[in-house]
Order: sequence, then structure tokens, then C-alpha cells
Amino acid sequence: MNKTSMIKRLTSKITVIGYCLLVIGISSCSDFLEIPSRSEIILEEFWNEKNDVDNVVAGCYSRMQGEDVLQRFIVWGECRADNVKAGNRIDKDANLDNVLKENITTKNPYTGWDGFYSVINRCNTVIKYAPGVAAVDPGYTESELKATIAEVSAIRDLMYFYLIRTFRDVPYYTYAFTDDDQPMDLVPTPFEAVLDSLITDLEVQQNNAMKRYAITDTYYQTGRITKCAIWAMLCEMYLWKGDYDNCIKYADLVINDKKELLKERPNISGSISGSSNDSRTNGFPLSTGGLSGSSYGSFYGDIFTSGKSVETIFELLFSPLNKSLAGRKGSGWPGNYGAGRLYGYASSSAMNDAFLDASSVVSGDGGRTSGRYVYANENYYADSRLYINCHQGTGDAIRKFVTQSVSVGQASNHTSKPSVIYGTYYTHSVVDKVDYYENSSSWVIYRMADILLLKAEALCQKLQEGSTQEIVAYNTPYLDQAFTLVNAVNKRAVAQPISSLTDTLQRSKYNTKSEMEELVLKERQRELMFEGKRWYDLVRRSMRDGNTDVLCEAMANRESTNASYVNNFFGNSGTGMWAIFWPYNDEETKVSANLAAHQNPAFSSGETNIQK
Repeated sequence: MNKTSMIKRLTSKITVIGYCLLVIGISSCSDFLEIPSRSEIILEEFWNEKNDVDNVVAGCYSRMQGEDVLQRFIVWGECRADNVKAGNRIDKDANLDNVLKENITTKNPYTGWDGFYSVINRCNTVIKYAPGVAAVDPGYTESELKATIAEVSAIRDLMYFYLIRTFRDVPYYTYAFTDDDQPMDLVPTPFEAVLDSLITDLEVQQNNAMKRYAITDTYYQTGRITKCAIWAMLCEMYLWKGDYDNCIKYADLVINDKKELLKERPNISGSISGSSNDSRTNGFPLSTGGLSGSSYGSFYGDIFTSGKSVETIFELLFSPLNKSLAGRKGSGWPGNYGAGRLYGYASSSAMNDAFLDASSVVSGDGGRTSGRYVYANENYYADSRLYINCHQGTGDAIRKFVTQSVSVGQASNHTSKPSVIYGTYYTHSVVDKVDYYENSSSWVIYRMADILLLKAEALCQKLQEGSTQEIVAYNTPYLDQAFTLVNAVNKRAVAQPISSLTDTLQRSKYNTKSEMEELVLKERQRELMFEGKRWYDLVRRSMRDGNTDVLCEAMANRESTNASYVNNFFGNSGTGMWAIFWPYNDEETKVSANLAAHQNPAFSSGETNIQK
């Protein structure tokens, strides 16, 4: 590579390639999300009217859909964690194989962050040039300009949030690189400083963001940034900051906004209808799409394939099987997770073994009381997520994202298998090469179940240790609230009628901070499996605890992972807390003295510094 860094590669010309975007089911050629592609448009000749701004905003979303970004959502968020192991097609991706083995070097392409900085620079470019367009285009109002700035600022902040959770300290800038002569060798900004800046920015921008898109803009409410999406980001950012009251505050804003939306648009996809469904979700606005007397789990299709679920807050949307429609196709998960019943580069780990012999489950618990298995709770066999996440009969084949719809038959009781399991798969062209164009599952970045569990985690952190009468009296309301949130997410997934769900989870089993904290962490793993959340949950827990004990325990249980190696690497007092973050890519440190000087010390030699 030439003497150029990840930022230097952002040239003085803006390439508006691939700005035809995102969304399914749009027919109007003038629609925001169906902009024709353009190439090599000189900046000064481009920014003349609102439509030009809209084109580049669309390009910010389109760039997030790029394979290099989408795959990193998966690899960074899942492939160092305990949900996945190597699949039978891992020979097609040696770099991912090394990640799964925790054999990461600075030369591994998955340490590259170019796509994220490309999105960031596009957002910064909009912020730089949009005010000038508003000055010359009378049709571009001040309120519209502010909404544009809020939208791209939030996208930029989301990209930085991924970067700091992955690398810890990263180059942080809020100005556009449009000139090759601009200095590029930036010093990495500390994690805490970047996080504070993101929060400060979003606190301001929430006031200008769109709250509702027109009901005729079918997919905008979930496919573009809204106030609700910003509140979801603030909810999670405050949790990482350790400001639990503000985390709860923004979770409540999200919950209330979704309840308002349901009242305004009662026919929205996946709407809660009927007292039984309301009881199942404890009154929270979770999708219950398709729940009926004997069919469960079909909320999956509503969330991941409808593009307009009541539960979804923000998602990246992809075109359906009809290739003539505009928008990118889902190109990240088919290779990583497989297609149809095919294995992918990654598969489900032994932690998720859901298909033990039924007799061993009925007679005992199949070893689940050890705590190793993800579904070690009162409903482990009736939980429809067992069959949503993994393929029945071949428990290590991933089903989520490569399946169009899932319907799980009713289980006779909480320890028996559901009677019937259905799955409609995306097809593939040839056995060895998945046709990416045939997968249109949404990549959901925030949804209601995620927010409910983030709030539950914050409530856990307000609990006090001890068993005195005063502490019990203080803790009980927080324990009750946290349990109600977890139980709502859990009950929605159980393949049983509401009349059989009185003991879905038993509140009496969770009376201490550690017990409730463990319940929340496990429920997040069950509900959000393969959605790019698990590694970040473990990193957040490690940062809060000041040690990697929970992370090491989880990693040691993953199949094909050497427990002693994991404990030596992540548990090492000198490098352990740094080891939970990724190293800077070798190509970046070669051209940036500041990055080289601040390389992750756990990888300072270019590879993991622990003898295998």
C-alpha cells in the first residue's frame, strides 16, 4: 500500500458510488432510498440543492451496508465470543479461522476499520456542505437542515461507538477530509473522551432529529435515524459510561415512544393485539406477530424480514429476492452464517447445544444445571429461540439471518420439544458458493428486546450487596423491575399458551445482585444471539468488573477453545484488560507513527503475546 492511512484514502473528490440504497418495496425513482448511482462528482460542482444533500445522506447508509462494514458487525461482535465456533466452510476464510482461534495478528484484515471511517467521513462531509446548500436552495428549510445534521451526526456517532468498543482508543475527528494536503497522522483519543463526546453530541442532536416519518414512507421509521434511535444509542452509551440513571431514562423514552407509535399506527407490523399478548409481554411493545394457539416463534420473521416491525428501532434494510429492486443485498451473513441448511464459515458453539436427547432432559436437565449451556433455565426446551437461532437436528448450524421465517409448534410442557418446527430458508445457487443476492434479512442494530435488557442491566447495577433488612428493602423494587423486563422478553419466546406461562421464570430464584445480573446476561445471550452483541456484552462486563473473570469463563466453555490458553491470555494481569480489545491494523501503524506508538500492548509484537 502507498504511504496512505485509513483517513488519507479519503480523497478530495467524493465518490457517490452505490448511493442507491437500502430499502425493499420502493417503486418511485425519486424516493430518498432509491437514488441513482453517480461517480467522481467534484465537490464544488455537486452541492447545489437539497437533492444533492439527500444523495450523500443516502450514501452514508449505503456505505454501512458495505460487506466490509457488515461483516465486521458480525466478526467484531460475535466471533471472539462464546456463541460461535468454526463452521465446516471455515477453510474458505483463513483470517476468520484465526479470529475464532484467538490467533489474531495485526496483519489480519478483520482488524481493518476503513469502512467505518469511510462512513464517518461521508457524514462529516454532509455536515460541512449542507449549510451552504440551505443558503442557496430556498426549498431546503432550516428545520430540514437541522434534521439532516442530526441524522448524519448520529450515524457518525454510531460508527465511533463500534470503533471504541472494538479498539478502545481510536482517532476521533468531526471535520471532513476533502483535501489531500490535510494532516492525517492523528493521535488516538482515549475511550472515555470519545464516549463523552458521542453522548454530548447526541444529547444536542436528539432535539433536531425526526420523530416520525410519514406513514407512506413505509420503511423510513426503522431504516433511518429517528429520535428513538438516538435515545437507544444514548441508553447503551450511558450504560457503558456507568451512568445508570440516564441509561434507564433513555430506555424509558424508547419504550414510551414505541407505545405512542402503536397508538398512532395500530396496524404496524407485529403489533400487540389482545389482552393475552399484552400479558405475555408484560405490556411492553414487543412484537408478537403471528402468535396463535399452536404456532410460536413467528415474531422472528416480523423482526428480521418485514422491515417495519413495531419492535425494531433501527436496522439496515436489504432488497428481497427480486433483484430488479434497488438497494444492496445482504452480503455479510450468508458467508459467515451459511444459507439454507448449509453451514457457514461460523457455526453455533457447544454453549448452544439445544438438541440433547429428550429423555435426558425430562429425567434430569441434561447437565444444564452446571450453567454451561445458554438455555439453562426453567423453559429450556419450550423456548422457541432454540429453533430460531439454530437448525433442529444439527444444532451447530446457524438458522438466524439465513432463514426467511420460522414457526415453532406448541410444546406439551416446559421440558418437552415443540411438536412441529417449520423454517423457510433462503435458497442458494450452488453448494459451495452462496448467492448473496438471495438473502434480504435485515441487520437489526437496535430493537425493543435489546433496550429492555439494557435497562434491566442498569437496574442490576443499582443493587447493593448484602442481606440486611435495609438492603433487602432497598433492593426489592429494583429486582422486581429487572425481573419484569427479563421475563417479558423470555415469555414472548416460550412455545406455550399464556395460561401455561405462570412459572416461565421464577422471581424467587433471583434475590441477589449476582443472581439477577447473571440472569440478565444469559437472557441477552439467548435473545440477541448472532446479532453482533455478545462480545460487547462481555467487554462491558469486564470493564465494569475490572477483571476478565466472566469473559474467561464464557470463552473457556466454547468448543474448540483451549481453556488454559484463554485464561492465560485474558486473565494475564499485564495484558488481560487490553486483550479484550483488537489491535490496530499493521498497514495503519506503518504510515501513522501515532498509531504505532499507541498499539494495543497485548498485541505489541504484532500478534497475541501469550504462548499457546
